Amino acid sequence: MPKGDLNTKKPIPSDLNKMEKYMKERVGLGTSFDLGIRKLIILKKSVHIYYVNGLCDTQYIIKLFQELIEINDNERMSSKLYEIVENRLIHQSVQPVKTIDETVDQVLSGLIAVLVEGEEKALIVDVRSYPGRQPSEPDTEKVVRGSRDGYVENIIVNTALTRRRIRDERLRFEMFKVGERSKMDVSIAYIDDVANPDLINVIKNELTNIKIDGLAMADKSIEEFLVKQGYNPFPLVRYTERADVGATHLLEGHVLLFVDTSPSVIITPTTYFHHVQHAEEYRQSAAVGTFVRWVRFLGILASIFLIPLWYLFVQEPSLLPDRIAFIGPNEQTHIPMLVQIIIADLGLEFLRIAAIHTPTPLSTAMGLVAAVMIGQIAIDVGLFVPEVILYISVAAIGTYSTPSYELSVANKLVRISLLIIVAIFGVPGFVVGSTLFIIFLVQIRSLNTPYLWPLIPFSPAAFMQILIRRSVPGSKMRPSIVQPRNKYKQSNS
Repeated sequence: MPKGDLNTKKPIPSDLNKMEKYMKERVGLGTSFDLGIRKLIILKKSVHIYYVNGLCDTQYIIKLFQELIEINDNERMSSKLYEIVENRLIHQSVQPVKTIDETVDQVLSGLIAVLVEGEEKALIVDVRSYPGRQPSEPDTEKVVRGSRDGYVENIIVNTALTRRRIRDERLRFEMFKVGERSKMDVSIAYIDDVANPDLINVIKNELTNIKIDGLAMADKSIEEFLVKQGYNPFPLVRYTERADVGATHLLEGHVLLFVDTSPSVIITPTTYFHHVQHAEEYRQSAAVGTFVRWVRFLGILASIFLIPLWYLFVQEPSLLPDRIAFIGPNEQTHIPMLVQIIIADLGLEFLRIAAIHTPTPLSTAMGLVAAVMIGQIAIDVGLFVPEVILYISVAAIGTYSTPSYELSVANKLVRISLLIIVAIFGVPGFVVGSTLFIIFLVQIRSLNTPYLWPLIPFSPAAFMQILIRRSVPGSKMRPSIVQPRNKYKQSNS
């Protein structure tokens, strides 16, 4: 029978020896070196404190022990020892629980449980001090100007970073425990009078219906349960490690998911165009932000269509106007052009994977090897023509200029598929393949949200905000796609 069905729903026994026996038999007390118990005698009654080393603030626990021991010196014999102990626990977060299951879950989460002889309830004190790094700027979302703090692997720190930016009494953080064994802390964040209540309920229901042992991959596992992506390569939620980006989306009416142990926060719902925007656009003036956005759009289009279009012109030189008839290889090699392109594209993927696994001190040397030894020598020996390297490099730059890593990889898969279709069917293949790509994006829905909104279905006002970065005073409406309860960012009063 799964843990938690019968035994763990029992109330906490008043006999502390029975509770200690349960902790030894079921939880591993005495076997797991990090799970501990401290026994005190206060006013001639036993008081047991359970804890997990490494997840608690030891100095604070010592202070609590001092306060409890001083009860013997400052209090007379009393039948209300439980109330006295509760009053002496000098901490802002002290919560009573009545079941074994709640007690064990809290202890294994890094809190301590204080049990008093003769009482069928425990006092849970939040003295968590999870190991982790300090907030720092995310590597994948750097900006020239702006805050340098970012989310970390500690859910408490992450919610605090968000609360610091939105000091609204209607900001909510609802906590859930997901996973039968891992009991991962997952928090839903939203602004009560802004976010769509139907969306909030859908996310809550999906979280409570997750039945799995554990979520070792944290946010990614939650995403796969939430949006049921399957083998669709395009991202259906947006990730961010920037606290200012998360706060901005909350103010727009989105719902965020914070998952403990993950520095990435899940933003829902999202469309294709959410993945092509970057915080840098909003850290510059509206004109500069618009320019940066257009350049980024060109890079994304190049990462998808440049290679298939160039190969189409190589196959059908008659399609080129006379002024640009020079496009195409001037040299002939024994290796077909399609094979050259695929080899070069896969070679770049090898380098990307190698860069992830290469220690930082060696990454420069690896780049020199790739650029000088592999690229140039491959051209000299006739494996590639120079134009293949040129256009593959431009497409790769467009891939790296895509703000969302997940979207850049999905676009690369589309590029390779489109290239193969063009190689087989020529011009009709390019036209039909591009059309099927757009149709595929149109039929995608993320949490009942059209993926290509505001292009399809078309919303002129919202689409203009995609093309042109408006200044903050000129942006008064929240995006209608999130169906906010309060449509206006700025009041007229």
